[in-house]
Amino acid sequence: MDYNTLQNFYSDWAFESDIMAKYFDQLTDESLMQKVSPDGRNLGFIAWHCVTTINEMMSQTGIKVNCPEVGSEPSSSANEILSAFNVASESLIEQLKLNWTDDSLQQEDNMYGENWKRGKTLNVLIAHQTHHRGQMSVLMRQAGLKVPGSYGPSKEEWIEMGMNPMR
Repeated sequence: MDYNTLQNFYSDWAFESDIMAKYFDQLTDESLMQKVSPDGRNLGFIAWHCVTTINEMMSQTGIKVNCPEVGSEPSSSANEILSAFNVASESLIEQLKLNWTDDSLQQEDNMYGENWKRGKTLNVLIAHQTHHRGQMSVLMRQAGLKVPGSYGPSKEEWIEMGMNPMR
């Protein structure tokens, strides 16, 4: 679904960025090295990638988000990753409010060799984070961390509520 109004995106982004912040808040410095396999990306790399992609994608539309650059060395501090995400998330909304209107969502930009409407770019930005949040949840469980619920309670949250997580 392409966004046709900025308000719809702002609502979705508020919900989705809150979930991402909850994930980042559970990370520890030690957990950032967790990998699913010896040649796989570690949890810190994936978390940092989620942060830096906000600016990387939006810069292709002319929006400059206050965010570390793609390719920058991932932080070894879980708190710094959370902080960078929060700054980038707020900056994204500020820049959209300053620079775009609902009509801007129909404009097209070259994105990865294709022409995308800006409304699609915003949708892909959220989908990208959702995709990597799934990867993060596996690595977080392997690292012994609590996984926050995304679209309902996680296993750990079901247990905290005194309910059977297998329902």
